[in-house]
Amino acid sequence: MVSILLIVIYIAFISLGLPDAILGSAWPSMCGQLNVPVSYAGIISMIIAGGTIVSSLFSEKLIRKLGTAVVTIISVAMTAAALLGFSFSHSFWQLCLWAIPYGLGAGSVDVALNNFVALHYKARHMSWLHSFWGVGATTGPYIMGLFLTNGFRWNSGYQAIGIIQTTLVICLIISLPLWKVKQESNGKEAQEVKSFSLRETIKLPGAKAILTAFFCYCALESTTGLWASSYMVLHKGINAETSAKWASLFYLGITIGRFLSGFITDKLGGKYMVRIGQCTAGLGTLLLLIPMGDIITLIGLILVGLGCAPIYPSLLHETPNNFGADKSQSIMGMQMACAYPLC
Repeated sequence: MVSILLIVIYIAFISLGLPDAILGSAWPSMCGQLNVPVSYAGIISMIIAGGTIVSSLFSEKLIRKLGTAVVTIISVAMTAAALLGFSFSHSFWQLCLWAIPYGLGAGSVDVALNNFVALHYKARHMSWLHSFWGVGATTGPYIMGLFLTNGFRWNSGYQAIGIIQTTLVICLIISLPLWKVKQESNGKEAQEVKSFSLRETIKLPGAKAILTAFFCYCALESTTGLWASSYMVLHKGINAETSAKWASLFYLGITIGRFLSGFITDKLGGKYMVRIGQCTAGLGTLLLLIPMGDIITLIGLILVGLGCAPIYPSLLHETPNNFGADKSQSIMGMQMACAYPLC
């Protein structure tokens, strides 16, 4: 029964990644049909990010009251409804309205699942789960591209992904008894979970350091993902087509790196994995900066991705060990909130 629940969680992580990159892939078609400037994508993105931050900060109270499984179901249902709402939208203001439940749903489910895995499963599963998120983030734009290249409107792509999310909600409802069995078989959530306000949480020993670490890591990941292609074109003189293809290898490096990290993280431990990731990303950044040819630039970009791979899941999995199982839910929400403004 436990293995079935783990499969459900893996599927949930793929589903979490599916909607994350489709706005960018669909927006060139969307802005023309909606008759709005290209820059308006930033408005929708910030509404989603704002809702995600709010739900992350207050997720601890919801999870403590309703439980991880129920919060996950509600959050994924909100995301599915928002995606279907996008598919039926024909104006920019409608997209802005649906972006609110989209963001509110995304934050709580991320916090709930990450904390549940950190409490109940080994570190390798955290790495592999975030690798599966990368699979979803890669598949989402591909699904949207299939609809657009076959003569369908962007609405159809959103509708297809919304239906996939709705199917996941049904699977999560069916799996409700499994969550309870897992919690009872593992004594950690049987402990009395303390409730901390945001002010109390940030005063915990080490809280400021870990929140800064999440902010800095996500700054590295988002900056590389957003500007790698432009950097290679404007500074390295690489043509735009090649730069676009090479930039995608950064995310491929993260996905593959997290998959490989799962095989060694239990042996080395989260702290060593973070240090290995920092050194690898640092080496990759150095190779990107030095003028030693295009191939060195490509190797540097891949190394940055491979270096980023173990840092995020390792920091998440170490949360109960660093702060205690009774405090992990509170600090997990703040970690997610520090990550979302940039990711």
